[in-house]
Amino acid sequence: MKIKAVNGFARILKSEGIPWVSCYPTSPVNNALGEEGVPILMMGEERFAVAVADGFSRVTSGKQIGVCTVMAGLNAAGIQMAYGAVAQAWEDSSPLLVIAEGVGQGATRHTHYDIGEAFKSVTKWVGEIDRADLVPDYVRRAFTHLRSGRPGPVLLLVPRGLGEYDEAEHPYAPVKGWRTGPDPDDVKTAVKVLLAARDPLLHIGEGVLYADATGELLKFAELAQLPVLTTLKAKGAFPENHPLSVGVRGSMAEHFLQKCDVLFSIGSSLFPNRFSHSIPDAEKKTIVQCTIDTLDINRSYETRHAVIGDARLTLQALGEELSKRTGGGRKNPALLEEIRAARQEFMAKFRPWLESNETPINPYRVLGDLMKVLDPKSSFVTADSGNTRDQTSTVYETHIPRGFLGWGNVSTLGFSLAGAVAAKLAYPNRQCVHVTGDAGVCYMMGNFEAVARYKIGITTLHINNGGYSGYGPGFWGAGHDPYTWKVSDHDSACMSSMAKAVGFHAEDVAKPAEIVPALRRALDENAKGRPAFIEFICSHHPVHGGWVRPGPSAH
Repeated sequence: MKIKAVNGFARILKSEGIPWVSCYPTSPVNNALGEEGVPILMMGEERFAVAVADGFSRVTSGKQIGVCTVMAGLNAAGIQMAYGAVAQAWEDSSPLLVIAEGVGQGATRHTHYDIGEAFKSVTKWVGEIDRADLVPDYVRRAFTHLRSGRPGPVLLLVPRGLGEYDEAEHPYAPVKGWRTGPDPDDVKTAVKVLLAARDPLLHIGEGVLYADATGELLKFAELAQLPVLTTLKAKGAFPENHPLSVGVRGSMAEHFLQKCDVLFSIGSSLFPNRFSHSIPDAEKKTIVQCTIDTLDINRSYETRHAVIGDARLTLQALGEELSKRTGGGRKNPALLEEIRAARQEFMAKFRPWLESNETPINPYRVLGDLMKVLDPKSSFVTADSGNTRDQTSTVYETHIPRGFLGWGNVSTLGFSLAGAVAAKLAYPNRQCVHVTGDAGVCYMMGNFEAVARYKIGITTLHINNGGYSGYGPGFWGAGHDPYTWKVSDHDSACMSSMAKAVGFHAEDVAKPAEIVPALRRALDENAKGRPAFIEFICSHHPVHGGWVRPGPSAH
């Protein structure tokens, strides 16, 4: 039986288990999605439509693939606006499917812009479908890329009027994805190096989450008795209330990163960027890198030993080899005491701010009270770029995989709203909260209406201090950008009023004692399907755990 190419496309997405598609505003595929019963979530602009789909892939660690459509074709403004969001997914290795209108045959002479060429640098693959009967083949290849190897975005270009094809002649079966296991000799070498180390450190990246290997990680860390540091993107892959956890950043993380003689990395590229640690004195350390992608090896640092393969299969093999060599594991009470003391020292710095009664409110007091209100086993938190990300990722204790979403090799303002929306769609029974500042909230305002329209019960926490903390002068010094830090304060621009106008439950909070009641009211409204916005009148306090850099101690 013949069907339109776009309807065949929509049916294939259904067979792949795609629960919904985000969009803005039109695409040749959208009407077919509606006709085939695939829900469409229309956001407020292209970048956000991509970001919500991206966030969905991230919070489910690729178990479900986020899909979006954006306007393109000869009028390529939509896909051009979406470029930054796709680039963020590429830099952060997120398996996202973007569908856009292709330029039909014979029409390329009417435009200067080549969509496929423009996006090749920020995608794993660009598929330009030029015949109706090739739709199954192209989508099959797209999902092979999305479910196998290093994650990353894929772009499919579908021109209007592509025609029809026969489903019986061109059938489609869902793609399972493939994993590769490690070389046994590499596993033996890695374990031998680990057992000979004086002060090894387990350095965990987001690849552990995408491999669904958090259970294997916990077992291996306890078997080996190793301190566990996670990257920002891997925050929550290892429970941060565990006696072996040294967190993501701050004095505790730095202590063990500086001290280690063997850095044993699993699921991380080890890229030293603005939102991750460099490896101090890397030339004096032995780096063992376990990764799915050989491009990571000897890229940022010399890799003395490598184990190439899926993180779950790798951790299983490492655990078996370690157990064989140690007779079932080992104990290290001195290490546990060292971590306990380091955690105590770390908390001694931040606890006074987490419990502060000062006004304007210290931002840490908001975070401290948030941890009192949320159920750590049934909640989700993310934070926007800037001080909100830095402070939240420093002190917020995450107990479950994807209880926190960290991002970024590239860190786009406003993405925290998309992350919270995606988390609520993926885990409807979780409390979902995102923290943003004065810069971030301006990036997301145009999308609040869509969140309210679809009755997505999330809470936005706005840390409002009328400026970009750390940019301008304060107790921390002159600031790094003293001429471009000030924005409208709450008296002249009330953001909660804006949120209320589009359907949010909204409040202003100016006193520390009001934080917990306001949070509880917001979560109660979320349970009814109403989003909430709480605007906290806060002080400038740009202090947080640092990232270790080469050279003198950064702590």
